[in-house]
Amino acid sequence: MPSKSPTGMTKTDGLGEAFSSIARRDLLITGLAAGATVAMPAGMALAQAAPASKAAAAGAVAAMADAILRITFEVWDLAEISLVEVDSFKVHLRELESAGFTTVSTGTAGVPTAFLSEWTQGTGGPVIAYLPEYDALPSLGNAAEPRQTPGLHSSGHGCGHNMLGAGSTGGALALKKMMEDSGTPGTIRVYGCASEETEGAKVYMVREGLFDDVDAAIGWHPAPFPAAGLVRTAATNNIKVAFRGRTAHAGNAPWEGRSALKAAELFGIGIQFMREHILPTARIHYIFESAGSAPNVVPDFAQVWIVIRDLDRETVTAMTDWAREIAEGAARMTQTSAEFDLFFGMHDLLPNEPLARLAHDHLSAEPIDWTDAEQAFARSCQTEMGLPAAGMAMQALPFIGEKSAGGSTDMGDISYVCPSGVFVWPTLPLGVGLHTWPVTACGGMSIGQKASLATARILAGMGYDLMTQPDLLAAAKADFVRRRGDAPFVSPLPADRTQPLGLPDFLRKSGLDEVFAAEEA
Repeated sequence: MPSKSPTGMTKTDGLGEAFSSIARRDLLITGLAAGATVAMPAGMALAQAAPASKAAAAGAVAAMADAILRITFEVWDLAEISLVEVDSFKVHLRELESAGFTTVSTGTAGVPTAFLSEWTQGTGGPVIAYLPEYDALPSLGNAAEPRQTPGLHSSGHGCGHNMLGAGSTGGALALKKMMEDSGTPGTIRVYGCASEETEGAKVYMVREGLFDDVDAAIGWHPAPFPAAGLVRTAATNNIKVAFRGRTAHAGNAPWEGRSALKAAELFGIGIQFMREHILPTARIHYIFESAGSAPNVVPDFAQVWIVIRDLDRETVTAMTDWAREIAEGAARMTQTSAEFDLFFGMHDLLPNEPLARLAHDHLSAEPIDWTDAEQAFARSCQTEMGLPAAGMAMQALPFIGEKSAGGSTDMGDISYVCPSGVFVWPTLPLGVGLHTWPVTACGGMSIGQKASLATARILAGMGYDLMTQPDLLAAAKADFVRRRGDAPFVSPLPADRTQPLGLPDFLRKSGLDEVFAAEEA
């Protein structure tokens, strides 16, 4: 499998301005990479009266706790990275099928480790989507110890997707029980959202129309604290620019060659000159993936991976067109050729206020009760990283108003086809950022266990409220229409991109919905 950046392609990078009362470094809200240090009072957080569905959700999650924790720790042990989560997705499907869900597809939308599962009761009723993820990150393996200690694998859940997935699938399992107990009609649909860290399956699923009949999609993400609000992430394009020239002996006959590396360098210079004339909200970052093999050989191949982000698809598309012209110009200047492959992209995340406030109501009513041992574990992680030993967060943040962020998430595409709500919940110590070893360590012990169960309760309660309160669902849809507008949805994926670019050869085949059938037979 081609190497991947440990930061991935779909992760977010910060919030910009947040609350003035919060000392922050890269605040994480709705999927944003975080590390805020927040002064929190001791004790439990019960900020307001609990939603009416809270008690039933707690009971349903208690009944499904064994399944939720099996997912949490089995997926943590597997630690499979993006696009090759060949066993992790089966853990989710095993628990869903055991609970009575029907597997609609695997290899969904061209992504071999994605899946679609659902359960329906009665006729009519809403369709509510849950969005488990389960990919790990390279080089972040760690034992469940408060120090850097080798784990079972070099990879590890440094973004907490073992908990994210368990809480999401667990919320769906618990909602099913709540609906059975009350006789509520409706459909629960679970989307196995593979490869979020690289070429997220959500974008492929949306292009296939798999969210077109969904009434609301709900999810969560690990963070250092509980929060919900109206944070809008950036749209993005991911591009590979390959330059091809002619090799030659750089000492004896350099005039016979045409350097692909020189073209790549000129491309980078062109992007730097472009920066003065783009909006302050834009972000452009790139690396040289290939730049030759030896200095005495004129390189006939060079490749740049570039990411372009801004507030919306229109602006990102305009910048991408400009970058394409720069690549063509660099090729002409060096008598080489340029191949400009826009292989992946995402929409900006469209907030939904009724869903965000629903999430905030539920998370604010969820007790936060860390043991002395768990707080000591967190403080040891912080000390190891040279951070203040503040421990774990004990209180939810106030509701966050309209904010824009420079990072991106593959949930953005979902948010443009149905109302979408996301919250964050503490799984890592205050001051610690995602994509670090303490996140892996915390996810493999009781902090991770508590996070999976708490988020399952929140998601089950949210789902039940959406199933049983037509006015709430109508308000979410009205806010979606107001923010979305009437422009047609256009997938950022190229029409000829039917599978992720980074998919390893052993997972490429036709008939993807049966990609694992031979193995399972």
